[in-house]
Parts: sequence; C-alpha cells; structure tokens
Amino acid sequence: MAQYKYSQNLNQSNNAEFDRTHQPGIAAPWSGIYKCSGCSKEATSNQNQPLPPQNHHQHTPQQGAIRWQLIVAHGTIP
Repeated sequence: MAQYKYSQNLNQSNNAEFDRTHQPGIAAPWSGIYKCSGCSKEATSNQNQPLPPQNHHQHTPQQGAIRWQLIVAHGTIP
C-alpha cells in the first residue's frame, strides 16, 4: 500500500478517474501510482506510457484478471 508521512503534501480528490480500472499494457491515462485490483500489487506509470503488461505478475483464478486502478495521481486531474 502506498504510504506518506506528511498529509499536507497530498490533496484528497473525489474525481471519478480514481474509480476506473484499466487493462494491462494500455497507455496510462495519468501519471501516478496504480494498484492491481485483484492482488493489490502497485506500480508507477507515466502518462501516455504503457501500464505494466499482463506478464508483469501472475494471478490465481480467485484473483481474477489483472486490472490497474489509479490510487495516487501526479499533478491535477481535470
């Protein structure tokens, strides 16, 4: 899980972009930290660069498909 020490360095957002999940390997819509919704593994991706691919890590059948969800954005999401 992503961590931080000083809360004044982060702003809370209710932007719907934090609710979306994305397939492995697609261009990251935003720069930031993404979490796999099946196993909670985290990865950092830059905007317009590919999210980690399907073979980045493996899942059990119970974990389902690898899907990436933005959990901390770098910069402001409009």
